[in-house]
Amino acid sequence: MHVFWLSGMSCDGCTVSMLGASNPSIEDLVLDRVPDLPVVVFHHPMISEESGHELLAQYSAASQGSLGAPYILVVEGSIPDDQALSSGYFASMGSTQDLPRGGRGDNARVTDWIVALAPNAAVTVAIGTCATWGGIPAAAGNFTHSMSLMDFLGGSYRSSRGLAVVNVPGCAPQGDNFTETLANLMRGLTGNRDMPEFDELGRPAWLFDQTVHRHCPKAGYYEEGVFSEEFGDNQCLVEIGCWGPVVQCNIVERGAVNHLGGCMVAGGACIGCTMPGFPDKYSPFYKAPPGSAISGGLTKVTGGGIRRLRRMSMRSGNREPIWDRANDGTTGWGYAHGLETPLDRLNAKFYKKLQYKGTVNHAARNKLQPQPKSMDILRQKGVDMDASTDVLQEHVITREEL
Repeated sequence: MHVFWLSGMSCDGCTVSMLGASNPSIEDLVLDRVPDLPVVVFHHPMISEESGHELLAQYSAASQGSLGAPYILVVEGSIPDDQALSSGYFASMGSTQDLPRGGRGDNARVTDWIVALAPNAAVTVAIGTCATWGGIPAAAGNFTHSMSLMDFLGGSYRSSRGLAVVNVPGCAPQGDNFTETLANLMRGLTGNRDMPEFDELGRPAWLFDQTVHRHCPKAGYYEEGVFSEEFGDNQCLVEIGCWGPVVQCNIVERGAVNHLGGCMVAGGACIGCTMPGFPDKYSPFYKAPPGSAISGGLTKVTGGGIRRLRRMSMRSGNREPIWDRANDGTTGWGYAHGLETPLDRLNAKFYKKLQYKGTVNHAARNKLQPQPKSMDILRQKGVDMDASTDVLQEHVITREEL
């Protein structure tokens, strides 16, 4: 199965992400290292061994239906409105002699290639937010009048296998999201598995059905009403411009490259780059979303109470039962969250009653345990832990001073 890659109004970040994928990697696909996939022939202007007319001869054969194998069309970057221009273009690839249907002037426009390749493609995939929703080249003030691949081909577009445009957004997208989607599409096309499910926007449903916030490592701070006040703070980032509660993206659980990194994991606020309308609908960046004034305000009230109740349980949980029985929480580092107070005992009485309801109350059983006779064994053996110690053979110092 062939994969043909085209780049419109692109920074090539999607190509970089694709090359960083690891599950599966592009190498796995083209070297036939994934057992249930067909042999993949990958045509990409940056990484193909062929170049010039030799490279584009395969694109031409695909557009004429003489390739002899099914192909997938992948488009990176926004689609400029240069089909409406009387002359000129915004993105090109090759010369007009490479394009069977001809082109404009000496160069073949990328939009000409899309028109030639999309109708016969088994599947057409838009990779990255520029190709999926228009992205930065389609933002307000642009003179290319760029759009998404889905808008360029129209809502009625269906591939030769009956699929609308498949969208894998992100600026840049997570590389594994793309290669995993590509692999699952190939399994569906070859009949090895059912065709994967996509949502109402053509996104892989199993990858984009959750918000960033639900899996964010900082989400627990939001629940407790604790927010970052400046960049570099480790708490919830909503008040410094994070849109994670409403943005569909899996970057925090999958990571940026090889399951490492990711925006919020690295301390960066989510700016909504996987969503339709980015960047305009999510600007200005690093300003708290309006909804956070209500949700964040309520969370500060409820979260403050939740946080204090949890600290009470944490205080109890950070003491050994032996210390509670002896009413002595002394460790080598001082008192472990202090001695058990009357409030701790009152809290434990009702908390443990609910905790052990319908089962054995091991906390009550533990209170009946005898104290170990070997506690504080060095003192029992007569070892003087207050004795002085030589330090660098220069002077004597007590352990307490040390």
